[in-house]
Amino acid sequence: MRKKIYISICILIALPLLAIFCSNSVIKNAAKGKTYFTVNNIPHNKVGLVLGTTNKLTNGSPNPYYVHRINATVALYQAKKIDYVLVSGDNGTKYYNEPDTFKKELIKQGIPEEKIFLDFAGFRTLDSMVRAHVIFGLNNVTVISQKFHNERAIYIADKKGLTAVGFNAKDLDGKAGLKVQTREYLARVKVFLDIIFNTEPKFYGEKIVIE
Repeated sequence: MRKKIYISICILIALPLLAIFCSNSVIKNAAKGKTYFTVNNIPHNKVGLVLGTTNKLTNGSPNPYYVHRINATVALYQAKKIDYVLVSGDNGTKYYNEPDTFKKELIKQGIPEEKIFLDFAGFRTLDSMVRAHVIFGLNNVTVISQKFHNERAIYIADKKGLTAVGFNAKDLDGKAGLKVQTREYLARVKVFLDIIFNTEPKFYGEKIVIE
């Protein structure tokens, strides 16, 4: 009896670890050769899709992920590797508006307001990628985020009919990035659950032309 319980416990532990390992491997392999760290080699796309995040940490200090995504977006635009910016993020309440916060900072950094479009319903990476294709009419896009996020976005895009490459914003090393990296492994497992159950974005809405 004890042996059966031991085997059952081992299986319960092994299955989640196997799911994490497999989902991570599939997504990394699918995105191999599709992410870039410098503007020199990345192909030109009409639109750069920057994935939203909060601009402040819980202690009130600037969020490095936000800062690095802003810098990466500006670098791409200045290098003429993108013509427009689509900011996709959470706008769940009137007190929290990721796209508008990004827009204000990008304008400060020299990107013209008319070159910036906002997707206020990018509550999840899935929503952002599907809406970029369906609502904003994109067939090709450059995703702007950290590499781990870009890899997942590229995989989702491919499954949803959108061709994507990623421009990798600076990441955080060591303990500072450990929490986010751990959460990413779980998010990669969820990607496959979303695909299996054909999860749809929370909102669609009217189509918007970027031009």
